[in-house]
Amino acid sequence: MIDLYYWTTPNGHKVTMFLEEAGLPYTIKPINISKGEQFQPDFLKIAPNNRIPAMVDHEPAGGGAPVSLFESGAILLYLAEKTGRFIPSDLRGRAEVLQWLFWQMGGLGPMAGQNHHFVQYAPEQIPYAVNRYVNETNRLYGVLDRRLADRPFVAGEAYSIADMASYPWIVPHERQRQNLDEHPNLKRWFQAVAERPATKAAYARAQEINQQPTMSEDAKKVMFGQTAANTKR
Repeated sequence: MIDLYYWTTPNGHKVTMFLEEAGLPYTIKPINISKGEQFQPDFLKIAPNNRIPAMVDHEPAGGGAPVSLFESGAILLYLAEKTGRFIPSDLRGRAEVLQWLFWQMGGLGPMAGQNHHFVQYAPEQIPYAVNRYVNETNRLYGVLDRRLADRPFVAGEAYSIADMASYPWIVPHERQRQNLDEHPNLKRWFQAVAERPATKAAYARAQEINQQPTMSEDAKKVMFGQTAANTKR
């Protein structure tokens, strides 16, 4: 029913976490971003930003032609609305989930992503850049820790797409130079989400797809050398 164009990144994990939680049938279409498969013409028809994940729902609500989407936040929201799960139906509850979903999309994900780049992949260590993004990641961890001080999940009492969006970006906390012991509420939440059967199943799927622990120099050229001029169309 659903084709998921996927690679084993935090943004990819968000969607497999939802699909496993909801029990929706899906087929993974691996897109090896280290080999440049995200520039294949057929993939670009679905994901014009040449990024994973992307998705085609062959049985959308109400029938009709398949629906294709790119951007992980849009996919999570679409799936939540399709299934009526992991987002409240009432105005205030929905607003809580949406603001924290967009917090992750606009803050935690991009800042942690820059952290990964300058700490792990940059050809030279640039102290200003490293400090900038390590510190900003730490600030965002603090925001999440305070948020979780008086509620079990990010948007309140119920597990939601806000949790699925944020969790994969906390998984590589050691690579981000973050210590979860400094954020006890975040650590409690992180451990609870990690123990969910659907989370375990989603990360098991990742191991089936990609067991390469490091990025080659050729892969770095593919990943980090993109411009408008050299991106394949």
